[in-house]
Amino acid sequence: MAATPAQATTAQAASTQAATARASVATAPATACPTGWGSTAKTRTATTTVPVTNIRTGRQACYDRMVIDLPGAGTRGLGYSVRYVDQLHQDGSGQPITVGGGAILEVRVTAPAYDPDTGAPTYPARAGRPLPGVDLTGYRTFRDARFAGSFEGETQIGLGVRARLPFRVVVLTDRVVVDVAHNWNGTR
Repeated sequence: MAATPAQATTAQAASTQAATARASVATAPATACPTGWGSTAKTRTATTTVPVTNIRTGRQACYDRMVIDLPGAGTRGLGYSVRYVDQLHQDGSGQPITVGGGAILEVRVTAPAYDPDTGAPTYPARAGRPLPGVDLTGYRTFRDARFAGSFEGETQIGLGVRARLPFRVVVLTDRVVVDVAHNWNGTR
């Protein structure tokens, strides 16, 4: 029995839709990793006396992340300066701090890591030493994380990364976040 013109048109349309779907899947990008952040310095002018209490890291599909916690700071007073440097130098003394990796991000947060009233440390780190509680084993981009110090209300960290890669800085409630992409082309 021969197909009617309507049945033939329906079958042809279904075949065309299936072929289009297969072509879309075959040409879809492998990932949707954002990497258009660039690698130039990023800054935000603001200050707070709310101290840093913790620095932690995490692994994401497209980037490695560092989070600097400042409970009670909100978002308005959180300032930062993040940039690539050839060598990390400790504020105040100018002493070089060795940071492992193919490139170094200097991360500065305009907040102390001590109680401004008493001078007591609020984050248990020592200058030149790895960040307490941070284990970078298995990270794709991060290689080293060193505390440089807290001087005149600013906290300084050296973040060693695999290479000079795109990064972004985001201010969220009570924290400053630094994301460093795994690569430039957006693939996982």
